[in-house]
Amino acid sequence: MVSLGSCVSNESPSSTFFQHGVASGDPLENNIILWTRVTDTSANLNQMELLWEMAEDDKFRDLTNSGNIATSSARDFTVKVDVDGLKEGTVYFYRFNYKDNYSPTGRTKTISNTADSLEFAIVSCSNYEWGYFNAYGRIAQRPILDAVIHLGDYIYEYAPGTYGDTTLKRKHFPAKELISLQDYRSRYAQYRLDADLQAVHASHPFITIWDDHEVANDVYKDGAQNHQSDEGLFNTRKNFATQAYYEWMPIRENQKHYRKFKYGALADLYMLDERLDGRTKPVPNTKDPTYQDTSRKMISDEQRSWLFENLKESSATWKIIGNQVIFSDLKQGMVFPNRARNMDSWDGYPADKNRFAQFIKDEKLKNIVFVTGDTHSSWALEVITKEVSRVPIATEFGTPSINSANFDEYSTLDSAKMAESLYANMNNHIRYNNLTDHGYTLMTITKNKTTVRFYYVDTVKEPSQIERLGEKLWVFDGKPAIKRFSLY
Repeated sequence: MVSLGSCVSNESPSSTFFQHGVASGDPLENNIILWTRVTDTSANLNQMELLWEMAEDDKFRDLTNSGNIATSSARDFTVKVDVDGLKEGTVYFYRFNYKDNYSPTGRTKTISNTADSLEFAIVSCSNYEWGYFNAYGRIAQRPILDAVIHLGDYIYEYAPGTYGDTTLKRKHFPAKELISLQDYRSRYAQYRLDADLQAVHASHPFITIWDDHEVANDVYKDGAQNHQSDEGLFNTRKNFATQAYYEWMPIRENQKHYRKFKYGALADLYMLDERLDGRTKPVPNTKDPTYQDTSRKMISDEQRSWLFENLKESSATWKIIGNQVIFSDLKQGMVFPNRARNMDSWDGYPADKNRFAQFIKDEKLKNIVFVTGDTHSSWALEVITKEVSRVPIATEFGTPSINSANFDEYSTLDSAKMAESLYANMNNHIRYNNLTDHGYTLMTITKNKTTVRFYYVDTVKEPSQIERLGEKLWVFDGKPAIKRFSLY
């Protein structure tokens, strides 16, 4: 059985029918999504009926809510329930029943409108072939969080041996690059057999957004670096990828992928879609004649209008931006001589970035905090955009990868440490960076300050329960400055 943390029981003697565990996500004040998948190989069934149950105690002595739901091959036998009528700010336990067999028990939590503190784990970039998901396991052992914010690259689309550690026995399935709907479904199924990933899903609600590898490397609205003409129509592949994502993730459907979560007067969380909603094709470098063109976009006009309107009207103390790629200016020419800027980040779309920065400046918005994935590195940046403001207008925290390759796994440890120094020398708004460690970020929000802790695991090459606190930083209400408390 999978260990689900000290507060979550896994009482079922039979996980045969629930091999991919349970999950919850997209919490609201009175609603939450519950998820599972049924695995029944005893017959060629096209439709299955399940019972779901929810209670405030893990023994289910007094059910809060329950119901029946059907699933079928049309949904890859995944199950998703949008439970309503719940109490705000409340911890619940849930489970499913199929043929008198119970699933593992999951634990979740609704949003509180009156909370005086919030705690989120922030994660991204988990590559099954690169190693073990030890960081997921450490998050699973924590007391209930308000959410795990997953910023993308939940899966990787590559064929076995393309982007991974071939010395490990964690080979991607299917044994090909993902193209078809069944390919993507099978890859999610493989990832969700991982014990640590099952444990973290069963222990906390998730709020997720996709990045590129849920479809293909460096994806944008109409194409991707890792999509070739002999792989069929890109839009067909994109539709397959997004269908599998919605089937397998505990996310609310039939809405825009970008969305907002309101935690009372304390915080608003905005999850942006910087890949499929409106991103235009990237250019190769800053010398491209269209680099500064205002028609080049990271997000659609509709998404930008939605974001700006919500930020302008927000009365929350903190505005958290769930962001796939680094927003702040980041010079990297001394580290990568042929790539002065990362063209896959907001630096690759300067007009769109400057529009956003100018809005923050003009509206005098306070307490904007970007939480960012994708780079497989840790960052703490005071947000500078030289075209708009040379003083910080916001703060940004980049979370390390769960296990996807770091700088030192492409080069030597000495080279990685030198790169950290070069980045800091080129960018005086960097308050912390770490290019070598895997793990996650823990963010604690109160009215007066936001505290960010970087936690690192000791290895991803074998199962381990060891983690350490790497750095602790603060942002205080009204001041876009990062205070660092050195642990060394």
